[in-house]
Amino acid sequence: MIGLTIAYALLLSLSATVDSHPSDGPEAATTISVATEGPNYWFSFGASSCQTGFNSTDTLPNEANPIGNPAFPGNTYSGGINWVGYLTSIYNNSVIFTYNYAIGGATINRTLVDPGPGRKTLTEQVDEFLSEAGTEPSATPWTSENALFSVYMGINDLQETYDLSGDRGAFSDLLLESYFAQAQRLYDIGARNFLLFNIAPTDRTPLMLNRSKSARATERAVIIEHNKRLLTRVNDFRNSTNSTLVAVYDIWTHFETMLNSPQTYGFKDATTFGNGSDIFWS
Repeated sequence: MIGLTIAYALLLSLSATVDSHPSDGPEAATTISVATEGPNYWFSFGASSCQTGFNSTDTLPNEANPIGNPAFPGNTYSGGINWVGYLTSIYNNSVIFTYNYAIGGATINRTLVDPGPGRKTLTEQVDEFLSEAGTEPSATPWTSENALFSVYMGINDLQETYDLSGDRGAFSDLLLESYFAQAQRLYDIGARNFLLFNIAPTDRTPLMLNRSKSARATERAVIIEHNKRLLTRVNDFRNSTNSTLVAVYDIWTHFETMLNSPQTYGFKDATTFGNGSDIFWS
């Protein structure tokens, strides 16, 4: 996923802001800044696009290896450094220790969408954090001021369920209820800087391009509606925790922009799957 990974990293690092209104375009923006003296801490929760293979019971992040373990860049789905690695070690102006609980195939809540054995859901990833680094041990002296909490979750949930019967909007509400219950748990122990992601247009992946036009349209509609509901829940969470910075990165719009004009961003096209820095879906 080299091409896609570089796209992620460049989008996140070259922009000083993240959109506050992802469903409606970049109408407003919020700057994220958690830089303090000493290292900053990044606690990442997500699925395959985030995974580096971190084991929280092994070596913890340190100056020699800011992702702790395995050896940098970790075990990624990108064939090399992924966007988490780029932002941890290259595209930043501070020392960042990244505790990356993300794991490929993860979903939000096992009772809603079962990811299968060995894949920790968002709920389980937060459980792991709270039982270890969340207690602010001496080895991980994070604070509300020097820590960022990111959640990039929901892609697998929607991919597995978009074509099921029933009210898909109501199902998104169930997913988001569980999602923000985890954000609340993090808030309750001191998290104050949140970076959340909406869902990318996965209806445009090579996998979906092999499916019917109707299937693609259905998935697209489900994602758009989910992203709108995500923004509503973000605003509710902001209002209930008014001392908290909650930013949403509009990955949907940025992917749409690149996929609509891939050559502008150094990619061969918007449909090829394979290896190479000029392949978006790799």
